[in-house]
Amino acid sequence: MLHDVIAMAAGRQEADLLFTNAHLLNLFTGEVEITHVAVGQGVIVGIGEMYQRARQVYDLAGKHLLPGFIDGHVHVESSLLSPARYAEAVVPHGTTAVVADPHEIANVAGISGLSYMLKATEGLPLEVFFMVPSCVPTTSLETAGAGLGPGLVEGLLRQRRVLGLAEMMNYPGVIAGEGIPLLKVLAARRAGKLIDGHAPGLSGQALMAYLTAGIGSDHECTQAEEAREKLRRGMRLMLREGSASKNLEALHAVVTPLTARHCLLVSDDRDAYDLVHDGHMDALLRKAVALGVDPLLAVQMATLNPAEYFGLRRRGAIAPGAVADLVVVNDLKEFSVELVFKRGRLVAEQRHPLACPAEEVPEDLRHTVHLPSLSPEALRIPAKSGNVRAIGLVPGQLMTRQRIMRAKAYRGVVVADTSHDLLKLVVVERHHGTGNVGLGLITGFGLRAGALASSVAHDSHNLIAVGVEDRDILCALHEVARMGGGLVACAGGNILSTLPLPIAGRLEQVTPPRRAHLEQGQGRQRHRQPIRPRAEQAHEQRERQRP
Repeated sequence: MLHDVIAMAAGRQEADLLFTNAHLLNLFTGEVEITHVAVGQGVIVGIGEMYQRARQVYDLAGKHLLPGFIDGHVHVESSLLSPARYAEAVVPHGTTAVVADPHEIANVAGISGLSYMLKATEGLPLEVFFMVPSCVPTTSLETAGAGLGPGLVEGLLRQRRVLGLAEMMNYPGVIAGEGIPLLKVLAARRAGKLIDGHAPGLSGQALMAYLTAGIGSDHECTQAEEAREKLRRGMRLMLREGSASKNLEALHAVVTPLTARHCLLVSDDRDAYDLVHDGHMDALLRKAVALGVDPLLAVQMATLNPAEYFGLRRRGAIAPGAVADLVVVNDLKEFSVELVFKRGRLVAEQRHPLACPAEEVPEDLRHTVHLPSLSPEALRIPAKSGNVRAIGLVPGQLMTRQRIMRAKAYRGVVVADTSHDLLKLVVVERHHGTGNVGLGLITGFGLRAGALASSVAHDSHNLIAVGVEDRDILCALHEVARMGGGLVACAGGNILSTLPLPIAGRLEQVTPPRRAHLEQGQGRQRHRQPIRPRAEQAHEQRERQRP
């Protein structure tokens, strides 16, 4: 292989693939070069107009050619899609690699869940690298389905495609020098691997202690000054723009020509709806540029920066010898993705994936919800005084606030009060069938009637429900259990809508629709307008054939 690619680079052998008239964004110099790019054996073999011949030629006609996008912090499970279906969703938006922390499925199924994720991500048109979950279980205050102690973490760090220790959420434990979190940190340090951070609001001497442990990044900043302090102290800043937490608007001013090389754009996370309707890393690039970030810096933060931080050699830029993960976009403002190549193979065209990998799910991951029968008495909150503490939601953020509110009572128990947006919140242990129930109140949710229940409840993923009437809460919880996990809406004692998530109660398994697979021709093909939808081309062909 090396002999062949060198021959292609030297012009002694015809390349496999050639892009002509490309606007190449050079991430090393900041230039936009109008040039040709040759690809052979899945890698870039040459850049320049001296490359004229290839088995397959794409005339980009001035479109921009970028490296494939890399999401440096994501939990695939939060999309609610299985890995193969997740790849189908993000690859058409230009994402060719992600660094995933599978702590959601690990909190449910432990090693079994991690083994499934490793196997299910093989052979996809998306490269999935992993960080070993650092906090399974996340807290002693809730029952998880499994645990990953220091010994298991050390073994997992030796796995192929594992880059380091995932976000160390137990920053108080690290700062206090507690044994278990430090043993996990030491395992990563001995393996010479990265340690990602998770430290919202951490500052001053506590931040110094956390960084001294070897933590390298943070994605939890919500304020610009917090972000600047962490950059000053050498952390990689991950600017997050996901479905639940949106921080780009607050943090974009931190990005300057001097700080940008220590910044990454990450999703953490985008759900299936947002992936389909708004996009993935392309959506983050659009928003960053719209907020005033220089397009070159924005693209660096979604390509070269994560590749260098995570040690993904030969990725993140367009250069001789680099892996040919390439994206064709219309411009550097809208970032409308038109073609996506993975190792030189076309894998998406006009926002449509060209491959639908099959997948197998272990049977034990389909039976992870164990819920005993619940009675209405289990949901009663005694009315002890006029005021109650409630969880206050913060729009666009993951963090919550404590609220003191006036409670509404009926026959000695607290009931929901929709006039003041005060609802009942219920958490039911679902891993071991203990019947343990946690009760509370929440404000800021906005529900006016009925109830919603879910087996998606970070990070232990017990069953959680919010509602106005107890009978609807019970109805929704029992239906989630019957489905083996998922999302349910109930009102008036009736089930209104369901979304089954049968894989560990976290992921939907969808049978992929039939799509035309790309047929690679053996002879030379010259694509003068490869970016046009195939349906449009077929229509024009029919028109030409009319008498």
